[in-house]
Amino acid sequence: MSSKHILILCLFSTLSACSTIQKSTSSDWLLIDNFENSLSKWQSVDTQNETKPPVKNPQITVIQPEQANSSTNHYLLKKPAAEGIVGNRKALSYTKLPQAVEVGQTYTFYMRINVAAFPNNHAFGLSNLTPELINKHAYDAFEPTLRVTDKTESNGFVNDGALMVKTDSGYSNIQNYTTKQSAKPLQTNTWYDVWYVVNNAAASEQGQQYDVYVKGGEFSKQTLVYKNAQFRMKREQPLIYFLANCNTGPIKKPYGNGGLRYDDLYMSKGTNLNNPML
Repeated sequence: MSSKHILILCLFSTLSACSTIQKSTSSDWLLIDNFENSLSKWQSVDTQNETKPPVKNPQITVIQPEQANSSTNHYLLKKPAAEGIVGNRKALSYTKLPQAVEVGQTYTFYMRINVAAFPNNHAFGLSNLTPELINKHAYDAFEPTLRVTDKTESNGFVNDGALMVKTDSGYSNIQNYTTKQSAKPLQTNTWYDVWYVVNNAAASEQGQQYDVYVKGGEFSKQTLVYKNAQFRMKREQPLIYFLANCNTGPIKKPYGNGGLRYDDLYMSKGTNLNNPML
C-alpha cells in the first residue's frame, strides 16, 4: 500500500474516532414530559382543601397551547385554584421519572418555566417518595426544591418573586454572582431555562445537594446562580418523581392564585449543561 493511501486511512480513522468521541459526549437527555400529549402520566391531588364553600378538586393543572413560529407549542399551566377561590393549601401534581436517580448518582434536570402572574406560591422539584407518601408529606416530600413566590412569610419577610432554592435554614433567592446581589424577580410571561445538577450521594460524601443554572431575564446566557443548595429532607433514597406544589394560602390571608407555566422537562445522567431543545 502506498504511503498516500496509508495517510488517507490514518486521517479517516482519526476523523472517525473524533466523531465517535463527540457522539458519546453529546447531549443524552431523557424526556420527562413536553406536554404535547395528555396528562395521563400525571397525578393531581388536593390534599389540604380548605375552600369554603367547598370546591371539589379546585386546582387548575391543564395543558395549554402557545403559538411558536409556524407550529403550536403546548405547556402545562398550574394554579392552586381559579381566581377568587382561596383555601386550597396543597395542590400537588407529580409524575414518575423515566429513570430513578440512585443513591450515589448525579443527574442534570432541565426545564423551562414562565410566571403567568403574581401573587403566587409555587414549589417544584424531585421526590424520593411513593405517591401515597407524597400525598401524606406534601412539602416534606421534596428533596431538591425550587420555588417561585412573592408571599409574606409568617415572620413578616416579604419574598420578591425571584427564583429560590432550598437551604438548611429555609429558602434563598438565586444569586447574580457578577453583581454580588440577589437575582431580580422573575419577569412575568417570560420563559426561563433552568438546569439543576442533582448530587444524590450521601450527605457524608458531600451529596444531598444541587447546583442551579439559569438563562433568561437578567441572565442573557446560561449562568450559575446557586452552588450547593441543600436537599430538603436528605433521606438518601433514589429520586423517583418530579413534583410540583402550589398554595392559595389560608382563607384569612391568601397569597394569590397566580399561575406558573412548565415546559420541556428532561433529565440526563451526570453533569450536562447542554440545552436539550437545541
